[in-house]
Amino acid sequence: MRRASKIFIVLFTFLFLTGCASQATLIPKLGAVIGCESIPRAQSSTGLVVPCLDGKTSIHLSQLRGPLIVNVWGSWCGPCKEEIPIFRAFYPKMEGKVHLLGVDVEEAERSDGSRFIVSNGMTWPNLFDPDGRTRGFFGMGVPVTWFIDADGKVLYKKIGVFKSEAELRDLTKKYLSINVG
Repeated sequence: MRRASKIFIVLFTFLFLTGCASQATLIPKLGAVIGCESIPRAQSSTGLVVPCLDGKTSIHLSQLRGPLIVNVWGSWCGPCKEEIPIFRAFYPKMEGKVHLLGVDVEEAERSDGSRFIVSNGMTWPNLFDPDGRTRGFFGMGVPVTWFIDADGKVLYKKIGVFKSEAELRDLTKKYLSINVG
């Protein structure tokens, strides 16, 4: 009887561990705080200046050029947390076709945004607006997502959370004329 118990325990442990291994793929890879150097910009240097979350560069918001999707979020925002997996799934498919820029707003500390980025698998550049200076540019409330063309014109502003990757793909196609796989 004792041997049967040991076999059961070994078998149960094996099944448990292999079952957990298949679930590990559901855990997002760790993200990274990325510099903003890759974001397309015009030469102009007027308007509101916002630092990159990595602390190395800044961007004049009037310089932003596309094709670019700008997602305004905060680690404290429940709906923002819901849509990050959608952007995370979308981003690798659109790299090289469309740029993605996040704007982390109204954080208590820069480290709060950095931790959120890493733990949620975000691997695209993000600006840092701790005191809400960008409200006059992006508007009040989060999440909000802008679609900007090559001339810097805002073609569409989505207010609220994305419900699916298909919705994000469809808006990218409709407003930026880019098919994202």
